[in-house]
Amino acid sequence: MRQILIAGAVALLFSLFGTRGLIKILATRGYGQIIRDDGPSSHHTKRGTPTMGGIILIAAALAGYLAAHALTQNAVTISALLVLGLVLALGLLGFVDDWLKVTRQKSLGLTGRQKLLGQAIIAATFGSLGVRFADSNSLTPISYYLSGVRETAIYLGPVVAVAWVALMVMSTSNGVNLTDGLDGLATGAAVMVFLSFILIGVWEFGQSCSINPTAGCYQVRDPLDLAVLAAAFAGSCTGFLWWNASPARIFMGDTGSLALGGALAGLAATLRVELLLIPLGGLFVIITMSVLIQTLYFKISGGKRVFKMAPLQHHFELVGWGEVTIVIRFWIIAGLSVAVGLGLFYAQWVVK
Repeated sequence: MRQILIAGAVALLFSLFGTRGLIKILATRGYGQIIRDDGPSSHHTKRGTPTMGGIILIAAALAGYLAAHALTQNAVTISALLVLGLVLALGLLGFVDDWLKVTRQKSLGLTGRQKLLGQAIIAATFGSLGVRFADSNSLTPISYYLSGVRETAIYLGPVVAVAWVALMVMSTSNGVNLTDGLDGLATGAAVMVFLSFILIGVWEFGQSCSINPTAGCYQVRDPLDLAVLAAAFAGSCTGFLWWNASPARIFMGDTGSLALGGALAGLAATLRVELLLIPLGGLFVIITMSVLIQTLYFKISGGKRVFKMAPLQHHFELVGWGEVTIVIRFWIIAGLSVAVGLGLFYAQWVVK
């Protein structure tokens, strides 16, 4: 538990004070947000706000995690290192996209195909490595079995398991990216999901088969260390939210949104709660579905729209809701989604 507190506190302080310095550096160099011309007109006031804040999100989480291990003299685990590798790789991909936007002074960086291909390669590499590195109990970071609120008896096999994890990572990173359209929206929602992973990791550790070999115990390789990593990301996002809340002084950019989505999917896969990510990240799912519905309906109806604009948060802007009102109400949805997810997780334990 001490590790969890240290990781969260160090990451929060690093992010809180580090973001201020990053804002000055980015503003001095003119690395500001490029606003789409077809977006809500109210967003044009945000043009030039420093972006690529994901740099500090990743750095703070990494600092918090490593500091916790350095101060407690506990070894890092392969599960957490794989998730961190996934985050760093996706963050680098997002950084390239952000860099192209600010240097070209256009809202287009990498093409959609280039970004998806990069995500697919990174995610597949994570999945391929995750089914290796068995410990003394023959547990690997990622299982060949499908997991819901815990690992099930559904065997996927090597190829399908890697493909499934890759799909999870790509869906979640793009979901967070789509949600990151209003000040603080994605950051605040991500904090709630990371906090839920702390609880899940601690619970799985306390009820793990290696410690408490009873009926219904959890077969997860490194649950406690994954909880430490989740705490580092929760602290990092909380410190960043101080500057990212409306009116935002900095945006996370694709550097942050792709990395945070990867962290969420990576933690879900390694904690063996893959399908539980759907209710836990309910807000990200809803916003992603709004884009899919809008796109499909537009194509089959010959140009008609379900929403005034997608993603969903922009529809409510055009309806007349204020930005802060939308963010707070969407945070409520995110909180309720996390509560449902944790309720399902605990209910499964109670009725085992």
